[in-house]
Amino acid sequence: MVVKTWKKRPAHHFILELLEKKGSLTDVDLFNALNDEFKDLGIKDFYELLMRLEIGGKIRVTSMARGKKRIELVK
Repeated sequence: MVVKTWKKRPAHHFILELLEKKGSLTDVDLFNALNDEFKDLGIKDFYELLMRLEIGGKIRVTSMARGKKRIELVK
């Protein structure tokens, strides 16, 4: 029987810390970094987290060429 434990910090805190450290990232790079830390997080959950952070005024998501998105921290 596998017992899952709670993470020490939520995924949205990890996203904010990573963006503060790196500046801006593409959605693919951010998802890969997040997926290394949170294995059970899917792409749908990732975009929901981004949407909540953008609505909350914490991040800005802009479209780039060919469906890529640029995510940056709002200061």
